[in-house]
Amino acid sequence: MYPGRFAPLLLALVASAQSTCRGSSNPSSQPAPGVVASDVELPGVDTGSLTPRERREWSTYVSELLAPCPNEATSIAQCVREARKCPSCLPAAKLLLKQVRDGRARSQAEEAFYGRFAADHVKTIDASDTPSKGPANAPVTIVEWADFECPHCGRAAPLLDKLPDEFPGQVRILFKFYPLGAHLHGEAAARAAAAAIPQGKFWEMHHTIFEHQDALEPRDLEKYAKEIGLDVPKWKAALDSEAVADRVSRDRKQGDALGITGTPTMFINGREYDLHAFHMGDDLHEWIDLEIALAGGASAPAAASAAPPAAPPASAKK
Repeated sequence: MYPGRFAPLLLALVASAQSTCRGSSNPSSQPAPGVVASDVELPGVDTGSLTPRERREWSTYVSELLAPCPNEATSIAQCVREARKCPSCLPAAKLLLKQVRDGRARSQAEEAFYGRFAADHVKTIDASDTPSKGPANAPVTIVEWADFECPHCGRAAPLLDKLPDEFPGQVRILFKFYPLGAHLHGEAAARAAAAAIPQGKFWEMHHTIFEHQDALEPRDLEKYAKEIGLDVPKWKAALDSEAVADRVSRDRKQGDALGITGTPTMFINGREYDLHAFHMGDDLHEWIDLEIALAGGASAPAAASAAPPAAPPASAKK
């Protein structure tokens, strides 16, 4: 990801992200009493790809970390073994296996686990007056903050764009503006896209700008406006308006309040999809599949962008 205005705070941000409130209603890192963390075998989990050392690490994690359901005060391992009524236990065991296999330290593996399953990691996000694709009552809502000049955002854009078609009726995508100070054309590109919203052509402008990230001068943006069929005089009036400037600023402030420091940053049903820990390929699809499963096929409220039901790999935020 590309650095934002709070880049110097990275180390403090990462450090603070490692500690979470782990009360009785959240997953806990406290060891489950009486559990021996060795040679763990769990139905539905293939540990054949792990080395002996990795297997010991994974066995320790699933034996010590508590099940990610408040009504199951037992370890992840016991929850899976006994087929407890916690649909997140098996996915949690598989998530930890992947973290170990990818060579991540225990603190990183735990943070991925808490970020994915802890109740206190869910953020409330305002979805009002935000460009979106997909049904408003979809059980999975993905909110992305992005910079049009960020190459990582450019690579993530077509992957995100396909999701509503890959998961028909199940996924809704929302776009938030987060132009970075490090990018010369980021603000102008954001306003150019925002100015297309009143004419119902935001996504056309969104796609066109991302396809031409190396050409974002004012004359280029006006050319794109013509190509996608905008009424250019109206678009230019909107481009220079206080309303468009305020819209971009509002999204950026919302991102700042959530602790965003780089782009792309995504929240899925209110949980940050950490691109340090998860990839934009299979991991993203697995995350969405689990959200749909946890929803039990039910639709989320029309305006819900945060509450959960009950990009190529990005570079580090700097």
